[in-house]
Amino acid sequence: MILPRWVGDLVMSTPMLRAVRDHFGPAARITGVMKPMFAGLLEGTHWLDSMVLYDRHSRDRTRGFFAVARQLRSDPADIALIVPNSLSSAALAFAGGAQRRVGFARHGRRWLLTDPLFPVRGSSKGGLASRFRVEPASPAGHAMDLAAHIGVPRQPLELTLATTPVDESHADQVLTRLFSKSSSEATGANGPLIVFNDNGAFGPSKAWGADKFSALAHFMIQLHPAARVLVHCGPGDRDEARAITRLAAHPAVQSLADESQLPFGLSKALLKRADVLVTSDSGPRHIAAAFGTPTVVLHGPMDPRLSRSDQRLLVEMRIDLPCSPCGRRTCPLKHHDCMRLLTVENVRDATLTLLGNTTARERVA
Repeated sequence: MILPRWVGDLVMSTPMLRAVRDHFGPAARITGVMKPMFAGLLEGTHWLDSMVLYDRHSRDRTRGFFAVARQLRSDPADIALIVPNSLSSAALAFAGGAQRRVGFARHGRRWLLTDPLFPVRGSSKGGLASRFRVEPASPAGHAMDLAAHIGVPRQPLELTLATTPVDESHADQVLTRLFSKSSSEATGANGPLIVFNDNGAFGPSKAWGADKFSALAHFMIQLHPAARVLVHCGPGDRDEARAITRLAAHPAVQSLADESQLPFGLSKALLKRADVLVTSDSGPRHIAAAFGTPTVVLHGPMDPRLSRSDQRLLVEMRIDLPCSPCGRRTCPLKHHDCMRLLTVENVRDATLTLLGNTTARERVA
């Protein structure tokens, strides 16, 4: 399997991974080709027999490509499921000697595929441009389509991940260290854990902003005095996380910004424990979904259909604007209204609804 290069897309591929393993059983040898950093994301799951770690954006792209192709060709696959739609992904499966190469015929790569699938395109009623436009589709459904093509029965698009004892121990240490600083006697280990995530790996157009997240933190602490608010971040989002805690200026609002290591295992364990997550439309929302965590998603420039799965306990918030969804990394109109007009009060109400309606029995163990 050639797997996606974005966190969210990889997590949305887990229903397909599960379905393929369930169908072919333990006798099948299943290898996943993925970015090195994603090994920790899938750690604890048992769908893959081996991983080939490859980043096509590494320093020496050409050498890396042919090194991985030689590795794959040394034991060529009977079937390659090519989840990304890039030309390079199909080229890697071709160069790696896979007998059957299953993927969507996009971006000029049809000739590299033995089993091309064709995406749904727009209606002819919309004119010539509409007929050639590919309709937005979730990577979860897209990946399941590939599996179904080789005879795998479709499964629900329920995302799944796992944690390890090391992940859980790391989360214990982080939460104890961060929230032992709280001067509020009401704040403790039994208070609800509310996690914020304003991840901007895609670009600033998805960010809600430190001022709004800090205001939301104050609302949540006023209404739930025992709450612990944890600002999640990745290695590239430390400054944004610090800005939220600085503006909140409350001991019950802490962030991961000063953690020396931010492995995926820590993110998984913390998002698994969250009583509710408030997040931009980014990878951590899908990690949370894989553990059944109640989630409020703040949609901005992206079409919500691109991130759909069978997640329960989900509230998606979006402002319907003529310019949205634009899919841009930065707002081309400079106003950022798709995120700016999502009010703190509306997000607060959605968060409180999820927090109030969720019980431990509804969560994934």
